[in-house]
Amino acid sequence: MFKILEKQALNPTVTKMVIDAPLVARKAEPGQFIIYRASEDGERVPLTIADFDREKGTVTIIFQIVGGSTMELNALNAGDSLVDFVGPLGTPSKLEGLKKVAVVGGGVGCAIAYPVAKKLHQLGAEVHSVVGFRSKDLVILEQEFEAVSDRVEKMSDDGTWGDKGVVTAALEKLIKEGNQYDEVIAIGPLIMMKFVCQLTKQYGIKTTVSMNPIMIDGTGMCGGCRLTVGGKTKFACVDGPDFDGHQVDFDEAMHRGSMYRGFEARAREAECELLKKEVQ
Repeated sequence: MFKILEKQALNPTVTKMVIDAPLVARKAEPGQFIIYRASEDGERVPLTIADFDREKGTVTIIFQIVGGSTMELNALNAGDSLVDFVGPLGTPSKLEGLKKVAVVGGGVGCAIAYPVAKKLHQLGAEVHSVVGFRSKDLVILEQEFEAVSDRVEKMSDDGTWGDKGVVTAALEKLIKEGNQYDEVIAIGPLIMMKFVCQLTKQYGIKTTVSMNPIMIDGTGMCGGCRLTVGGKTKFACVDGPDFDGHQVDFDEAMHRGSMYRGFEARAREAECELLKKEVQ
């Protein structure tokens, strides 16, 4: 069992938890993920590691409440325990040797972008973070990004936080200012990463994206997380989750991802009914 040490609501739909998992914390690196089960009969759900503390033996996860399984997880509190917490899985982000990097995060994807920016900062790289949210009410990790970035560009769709607009506008502004990046690392909604890659391709800037499709076993056996990268089939759980963004077939990935929305909605409704009965 893996004890929940801390729980914090970062916004109305996003929750942060700190888990007691010393063996995972010992080996964890930015870019990797875990698979948890909240209960014995619960679904196996992958979540990217948002932070870790090797000395304390803790791993931080940040998740958006979108379906039945994340609702079940969010119903737990500090002092409760998870049945399974397996990891670290996936290939760590390759960050050594980079001198100047733009890290682009969108929405809850900022929870994945933050440990990347933090590691780059620790390695001595110059880090420019571009972070975007729909509105001020949904902002997460603002102070954390400021602490590990040489420059932070803040964007919101409605203009209630930072500048009004999309992250690609801020990134292009930085590029046109003369910033020469060794790499752009983009993490967020598929459509956001697609447009970031279209922009950076115009300027010839290497771009890495983090792909987080549906996963089941996390070992490459089930094939549920398959992607097309450079015309070849790849599995996000073992080949990634980081890939060359200019080689990813985003349209295919978005189509595959949309196939499960109906299942997620029904699972969410079922979990709502279950929680109501438990309260009664």
